[in-house]
Amino acid sequence: MRRVPALVLAVLLGAALLAGCGGGASGSTQLHGATHAAYTVPATPLTDTEGKPYSLVRDTDKPLTLVFFGYSHCPDICQTVMSTLAVAMQRLDAADRKDVDVVFITTDPKRDTPSALRSYLDRFDPSFIGLTGDIHTIAAIGKPLAVYVAEGQKLPTGGYDLNSHSTQVTGIDSHDRSTILWDQRTSPAQFADDIHTLLQKSS
Repeated sequence: MRRVPALVLAVLLGAALLAGCGGGASGSTQLHGATHAAYTVPATPLTDTEGKPYSLVRDTDKPLTLVFFGYSHCPDICQTVMSTLAVAMQRLDAADRKDVDVVFITTDPKRDTPSALRSYLDRFDPSFIGLTGDIHTIAAIGKPLAVYVAEGQKLPTGGYDLNSHSTQVTGIDSHDRSTILWDQRTSPAQFADDIHTLLQKSS
């Protein structure tokens, strides 16, 4: 997977600085994720694995939604992040688990059809939500969330690069605000700890 462009790295570095030292022991009110000034969450709908419209604004009514942009043919980072999120969900108690959704937005819609996405996500957690759509729409949704998605740049080989993307997990609250993100190094325990803390603050 290619490196994330310098502009996006600068945004993530700024977010990390805003978060300060962040992580603490389990049960701490400090967060392992990087907090930042609120990002605008686009309302543009994509298509879920049942073929229905799904908007990150209109259809995310739980206290917390975790969003990751990736693709099913990704050989490394995407699988690692999704496995981490699946284990994190298993660490939550029933009360916390019902208040959080995980949304996977493909960056390779030509191959990640709704049925292919459903099969991929079921390997991690059948409750995970998969979204697909036009690559340019997906990239436009990612941009205000500081998520870079390649929009099909033509390669010297004549093919198209559809798979480069940022690797953070974005948190969206029930007020459609995105004020926290986690990088690919976040552990299941750290995710579970932050999810519990954020849900406690929202209650």
